[in-house]
Amino acid sequence: MVKTPDELDLMRQSGRLLASVFEMLDDRSLAGLSTLQVNDMVDRFITHDLAARPASKGQYGFAYVLNCSINQVVCHGVPDAGAIIADGDIINLDITLEKNGFIADSSKTYMVGAVPPATRRLVRVAQEAMWKGIGAVRPGAHLGDIGAAIERHAKAHGYSVVREYCGHGIGREMHEAPQVLNFGRPGSGPRLVEGMVFTVEPMINQGTRRVVTEEDGWTVVTQDGKLSAQFEHTVAVVRGGVEVLTLRRDEAAPRLRAA
Repeated sequence: MVKTPDELDLMRQSGRLLASVFEMLDDRSLAGLSTLQVNDMVDRFITHDLAARPASKGQYGFAYVLNCSINQVVCHGVPDAGAIIADGDIINLDITLEKNGFIADSSKTYMVGAVPPATRRLVRVAQEAMWKGIGAVRPGAHLGDIGAAIERHAKAHGYSVVREYCGHGIGREMHEAPQVLNFGRPGSGPRLVEGMVFTVEPMINQGTRRVVTEEDGWTVVTQDGKLSAQFEHTVAVVRGGVEVLTLRRDEAAPRLRAA
């Protein structure tokens, strides 16, 4: 659960490389591409340009390098040559990368073309909820403080928080202890200590928090068919606070607005 300084340095390297994958995607137009084309683009970039390993490929029998979750898909969307990204869609791309034996994990919800204001609001609040959770991370805080901050922000804006999926410890394995819930009570759960590394990854729904897994065994959708948005970073507990290992160059925690 707790990484040594040398291990944390290696995780920083993996995190910087993964951030560069999203920076590459930021410069691409996704409209008109199939989700499989995006998968293959990311596969080439990680393996060829970065000389790293896409950690999701082959994990738990999953054949692809990323999850691509469009509109009402909450998580674990499977790349498909027939699934074309359209103007007005939102799509979460969840990507992992391993370098020198350590894994980083991050996701971003992209807004494609002319996205309606109500949809943009959902995406904004989902990203803010992630930052609220990250802002609760510091030595001596409790694990429950993270989920409480996420849930409070989402509910203040009229949204629900998915409970079936959560953040997780990460390092040599993609999923390590602890589980990092996206809901909870302040002051509950284990105390955070320097060297802990985990993901913060809230999934925020427009309607009900209830979800359904489709027949492919992977794709998770909202029960009511309304939209869902997710953001994720890998973070480390460090002296004085938190370090975001997968932070992108153009990114900073936003000043959060009231409901």
